[in-house]
Amino acid sequence: MTMATLKLSLRPGERIFINGAVMRVDRKVSLELLNDATFLLESHVMQPSDATTALRQLYFLIQTMLIAPETAAEATDAFRKTYPLLMAAFSNPGVRSGLMDVADQVERARPFEALRTLRALIPIEDAILAGGGAKTGVPAAHPALSADEPRLMEKTA
Repeated sequence: MTMATLKLSLRPGERIFINGAVMRVDRKVSLELLNDATFLLESHVMQPSDATTALRQLYFLIQTMLIAPETAAEATDAFRKTYPLLMAAFSNPGVRSGLMDVADQVERARPFEALRTLRALIPIEDAILAGGGAKTGVPAAHPALSADEPRLMEKTA
């Protein structure tokens, strides 16, 4: 059985996180990963100050599995506690389906795939929070999720 290789191109000064190690390149470089490695490109790293919504906070949590593999078990436990709350909080079928995919990816130790799935869900969450209830099936005037208000539910007639 042959493994597919993955080619990455990095710009001068760009950082990449591979299996917990942080590397910075000083010139344009292409890397070819020949085996299964856990990596995160700098452009996909979310800063703590940007984790302002429920899905962004989940992204940040999963991101720590890649950046700090020594804390992956704790981050996975935190994910398992957070996941049911998020499933209860969202009524949008696309978000719920995406969250189920994220849970499967996390359980299969595929955090990079989970982050990719979450990046696709964040614009939907943004539309929900910005008042796109008609398109998303969620009330227009709903605050961001917090520990005190963990639900986004459809309006009932």
